[in-house]
Amino acid sequence: MRPRTPIRSFDDLRLHAPDLSSPVVTLFSGGLDSTYLLLRLVRAGVRDVHALSVDLGEDESSAHKQAMADQLGIRLHLVDARERFAEEYVRPAIAAHAVYLDTHPISSSLSRPLIAEIAVDTARELGAGTVLHTANRSQNTLRRLNGALDLLGFAGRHGSPYDLTPVDRGRKMHELKEAGLDQLNERLVSGDSNLWCREFESGILDDPEDHAVPEELYRWSVPRPGTGPEEIEIGFDRGRPVSVDGRALPLTELVETLNRRVGAHGIGRYSGLEHLAAGQKVLEVREMPAATLLLRSHRHLETATLPAETIREKMHQEQIWVREALEGRWFDGLRRASQAFVDVCS
Repeated sequence: MRPRTPIRSFDDLRLHAPDLSSPVVTLFSGGLDSTYLLLRLVRAGVRDVHALSVDLGEDESSAHKQAMADQLGIRLHLVDARERFAEEYVRPAIAAHAVYLDTHPISSSLSRPLIAEIAVDTARELGAGTVLHTANRSQNTLRRLNGALDLLGFAGRHGSPYDLTPVDRGRKMHELKEAGLDQLNERLVSGDSNLWCREFESGILDDPEDHAVPEELYRWSVPRPGTGPEEIEIGFDRGRPVSVDGRALPLTELVETLNRRVGAHGIGRYSGLEHLAAGQKVLEVREMPAATLLLRSHRHLETATLPAETIREKMHQEQIWVREALEGRWFDGLRRASQAFVDVCS
C-alpha cells in the first residue's frame, strides 16, 4: 500500500483534497490558528467538517468553541479526556520526573499523543480520510502530532497546512473579522493549557527587546494577599500521589487543588527557550504550581526508598523518557521500555 500524501500546505489541502462531501477531522482549540483553518475549509467548499476539541483541563470554554462552530456551520465534537490525561500521561510523567533539561516540567508533550489518539479514533468512527492540525515550524507540536499519527497507523492524509504555508497573524485576524469572527482579536499571545500546565508563546513574547509577561496572563500562580506560610502534606501510594492533607483525591482533583494552594504563594512559574528541530529557539512561559511540588516531593520520596545506584540509573532513563516524549515517539518502543524501568522503581 502506497503511503498517503501528507498535508503540509494550503496548496496540499487543495490539490489532494478529498471529495468535498467526505468527512474531514480538524483539531480545534478555539484559538486563532484553528479557527482560521476552519474558515479556510468552509470557504473551500468542504461540506462535512468535524472540529474536534479534546478537553484536558484547558482555559477555553465549551461555549466559546460552540459559538465559533455554529457561526461557521460545522459540527463540534467535545471530548472530556481530563481523567484519562491525568492517569495515562500525568501520572507516568510524575513517576519519570519528566523535566526538560533541568529547567521545567514537560507539559504539551504529554497532551499531544492523547489528542492524536482521540483524533484517529474519531476519524475512524466517522469514516474520515483526513486529519488536520494547525502546528507550524516554530512549534515542536508539529513533529509530536505527526509522529503520533504515524505511530498510531492512521492510513489517511494528515498534517498541518501551516507547515509550509505560514499565514501572518494580522491576516488571520482580518479575515476572521470580515467573516464576523472577531472574538480573537484581543489576544496578545498564543496559549496552550491543560490541568498540568498553562503555557504561553508567540505574539508579544516574540519581541526580542521586551519579554515582559503581562501579569494578567497568569491565573494559578498569582500570590494571594495575606497568604502566610502553609504546610501541605502529600500522600503517596507506591509512588503515586493519592492525597492532600490526609484527604484521598483522584489525580485530576489533586492537581487542581495544588495548583490553587501552591500557586497562591507565587510558586510554579517557569520561562525558558524551547529548542526547535532546526536549531532555532523560541521563548515559552509556563505556570505549573502542582507540578513543582509533586515532582520535588516525589524525588525526595525516592531518596528515602531507593538505593543510590538505582536513582542514578533512573535519572538517566528519565531523560530518555523525556526525549522520546518530546520527539513525538510516545507510542514507540523506547519510551515504553523506559517507562517499564521507571515503573519497577515505584
